[in-house]
Amino acid sequence: MANLAITYNSLGKFNAAEQLEEEVLSLCKKVLGNNHPHTLTSMANLANTYESLGKFNAAEQLEEEVLSLYKKVLGDNHPDTLTSMANLASIYQSLGKFNAAEQLQEEVLSLHKRVLGDNHPDTLTSMANLASTYRSLGKFNAAEQLEEEVLSLHKKVLGDNHLIH
Repeated sequence: MANLAITYNSLGKFNAAEQLEEEVLSLCKKVLGNNHPHTLTSMANLANTYESLGKFNAAEQLEEEVLSLYKKVLGDNHPDTLTSMANLASIYQSLGKFNAAEQLQEEVLSLHKRVLGDNHPDTLTSMANLASTYRSLGKFNAAEQLEEEVLSLHKKVLGDNHLIH
């Protein structure tokens, strides 16, 4: 069911994905409990679909809950916790809460560097996300500096011919 919902999401069938993800989440809570990692993944998937549907307030509320539970269940430094933090920052960005997004993205970047290292692709993605928020905040010099660093590291890590999106 979860895989079909992900496929619906990939096809842009967000309403179908939402309906199926809500059903998956309900079943996960019933069978596995509220704090099981699969339940948390189901919640995160639903929050992502809410964001895709433009239901930003619902996405924010659910992703904040997911983040709180990931920290409780898996700890502050677990990759799923860091992904949840990055997802929440994305929702903040969508809501125009750029200062909150910036603060969270700076924390995500710091944790990625500490946990995964400076050259890990997730660290580079965190840097690029933060640079985007800097642009949204009009911090163009900081964005430029960070983007130049990201580009340099991407070339170093992935090579000159790797496509960067």
